[in-house]
Amino acid sequence: MHIVHVHVHVKPEQLTSFKKATLVNARASAQEAGIARFDVLQSKDDPARFVLVEVYRTPQDVDRHKATAHYAAWAEAAKDMLAEPRTRDVYQNVFPEDAGWG
Repeated sequence: MHIVHVHVHVKPEQLTSFKKATLVNARASAQEAGIARFDVLQSKDDPARFVLVEVYRTPQDVDRHKATAHYAAWAEAAKDMLAEPRTRDVYQNVFPEDAGWG
């Protein structure tokens, strides 16, 4: 598995629009064959901060995801909603074993 945590800081006045656009992207992304999970998390302490937890079956599935229309639409919509550039951390799976991701 290829696991990416995308950290997003949204302008406070853009929270509703960001969540709407992100949910459209997340729902479509979760249907991709190469994605095992696509979670959207919002901080309880700072509602303007989000983490997108993206679990890909292979590193190549990241490229396939970024080539989709729903990702392109989200990236275009979100760019003006961000308070700062998004960052990401990449992880390797330890547990559960890859087969346990469903």
